[in-house]
Amino acid sequence: MLETGVDTMSDDDLIDGAMASRLQLPRGEWHTVLDCLCAHFPAISRDQWWQRMARGRVQGVDGNPLASTHPYRVGLEVRYFREVDDETVIPFYETVVHLDDHLLVADKPHFLPVVPAGKYVEHTLLSRLRRRFNNPDLVPLHRIDRATAGLVLFSANRDTRARYQALFREQRIEKTYEAIAAALPMQVFPMVHCSRLARGEPFFRMRETCGDANSETRIGVLESLGSTWRYRLQPVTGKKHQLRVHMAALGAAIVNDDCYPELAVEPETPDFTRPLKLLARRLAFNDPITGQARGFDSLREL
Repeated sequence: MLETGVDTMSDDDLIDGAMASRLQLPRGEWHTVLDCLCAHFPAISRDQWWQRMARGRVQGVDGNPLASTHPYRVGLEVRYFREVDDETVIPFYETVVHLDDHLLVADKPHFLPVVPAGKYVEHTLLSRLRRRFNNPDLVPLHRIDRATAGLVLFSANRDTRARYQALFREQRIEKTYEAIAAALPMQVFPMVHCSRLARGEPFFRMRETCGDANSETRIGVLESLGSTWRYRLQPVTGKKHQLRVHMAALGAAIVNDDCYPELAVEPETPDFTRPLKLLARRLAFNDPITGQARGFDSLREL
């Protein structure tokens, strides 16, 4: 099994900007927590787990470090901090376009994941911002793909977080993206594309399928660039990979998309010369605390 425990958003689960994952120990015949972890995550060597425990990176739910000799007990909840050997360095940096007592708005570069997952732990937007501002309360209110650049809204205050989360849940936030994709001269714009999205193959891809629509995107044309156009995309819903799937379904896959319509072989390291031409350009909403109309714009260009 790969080391893919559930990444929590708990405000206290933080070491050096990295979030903890949690595991409830399964039933087994092990003598120590170390024995159980080695069996549960065979891709991680015993020596690696031992070193993590020696450095306090395996803890009980109370945050106290667990020694390598700590007795195994079925159902014991363990927090551990994931580490990736030779993690790929992302040589691009985020900017912060707004910060107040409640919100942080970051302008993310291409290739940088929003939260730790898979082979990325330290080089993620959340880890970088938590280290930079020494604020374990920072939590992303939504996510954009690692390949996508642009705005990500973070809650900076646990006391007001739910009120901002409701903006996304209740579709009271206007999200505007820009994309460069093949020209569609036979289509009439602006248009609305609706479809039902479901998990595809492999597991991280999405696909359109039969049934009632659960995704909706408003699409307009901003500029003709010859064989490609610059599009304005406004997702009404927020399904995974929604914009990429919808554009590919129209016959205009976003430039440098390595997932749609066909899955390309992923290189060992990202090709930083071929960013996905998709940008989260603008976020606009009425602030639930002040009632003020607010809008934020990315300073990046495709």
